[in-house]
Amino acid sequence: MFLIDVDGNRFLDFAAGIAVCATGHCHPRVVEAIREQAGRLLHLCATDFSYPEVIELAERLARAAPGADPKTVFFANSGAEAVETAIKLARLHTGRPKVIAFFGAFHGRTMGAVSLTASKAVQRRGYAPFLPEVHHTHYATCYRCPVGRRPEECDIECLDLLETTLFATTAPPDEIAAIIVEPVLGEGGYYVPKPGFLERLAEIARRHGILLVADEVQTGFGRTGRLFACEHSGLEPDMLVLAKGIASGMPISAVVARGEVMQWRSGGHGSTFGGNPVSCRAALATLDLLEDGLIDNAARMGEYLLARLRELQERHRCVGDVRGLGLMIAVDLVKDRTAREPDHELLQRVLSAAFHKGLVLLGCGASSIRIAPPLIVGAAEADRAVEILDAVLGEL
Repeated sequence: MFLIDVDGNRFLDFAAGIAVCATGHCHPRVVEAIREQAGRLLHLCATDFSYPEVIELAERLARAAPGADPKTVFFANSGAEAVETAIKLARLHTGRPKVIAFFGAFHGRTMGAVSLTASKAVQRRGYAPFLPEVHHTHYATCYRCPVGRRPEECDIECLDLLETTLFATTAPPDEIAAIIVEPVLGEGGYYVPKPGFLERLAEIARRHGILLVADEVQTGFGRTGRLFACEHSGLEPDMLVLAKGIASGMPISAVVARGEVMQWRSGGHGSTFGGNPVSCRAALATLDLLEDGLIDNAARMGEYLLARLRELQERHRCVGDVRGLGLMIAVDLVKDRTAREPDHELLQRVLSAAFHKGLVLLGCGASSIRIAPPLIVGAAEADRAVEILDAVLGEL
């Protein structure tokens, strides 16, 4: 849970390499798996030849993915690469050109992925023109509802932009290959959608023959208290995009798709390093640790942290909202609770002050503190993080 800098200063890590280090830093079982594999085989391209490690990992991911249909797995190196794979596969399978993504979404920074990304303008500025036929619609960012509804009167009207506007004007459904969605909005602010949002989205996709792609790059591998966040809503996507926490810091990503969807033309897609044997072994060791108790710990400690952080909300007027699922939590800082105006400047000051007190944090959205510690976190570390945040907010 800790990092030590070149001067010997010790930092409690509540960022986990942007939610990557699921088992903490250098877990001995992961390190041993890497060392053992490095002495046997470093590389043999998985799209040309098979080896036991890539087969075992593919089989475990295929079994674990939601839905009863048989699955096929493609390995790449990063979340962005996996998203690129999903775009290509959706267009190839459906013969349709268009893709729907969401305002606030982050899917990566390569050219196809950044065309889907709509989290911050800086991530797109200067790179146009983007991939054509990409359209964006509203996510259920309920604390700041995009259509001005209050929770007690909400009927998931945020999806009306997709059904009543986009479908009727610029993106007819019979031309849409895929809808890609984060089960919990990540970089856009760690928004957990209102119950019914993902279910209605899945129904829309099924009705129009549109593939539903769940981007679980940040939400997957136990972070929300289930292996995959879509399990919380019973979502069974046509494709699952995975990366970040999959291998405790080693570079690997995957697309898990229904077998009938994952059909490539020979030579039509590939990856030289995807499914690298060392990364596969790290992923297998990570899965073992998750199944041995870390997923349950994420659920348990997520509830504990939410409760502790909501105590800060009671004490500090600048904390407008505390929301999350498992160990994917946002503390939303505002200038005024009634107006819910984001306070980006305060966020930067809090992140800096917390760092100088020995707590590593990142931001997300317009003004939210991202709480994403390794899944090994215990009550002592959670209490220490809350104590530092309390002190920082009191001083600023």
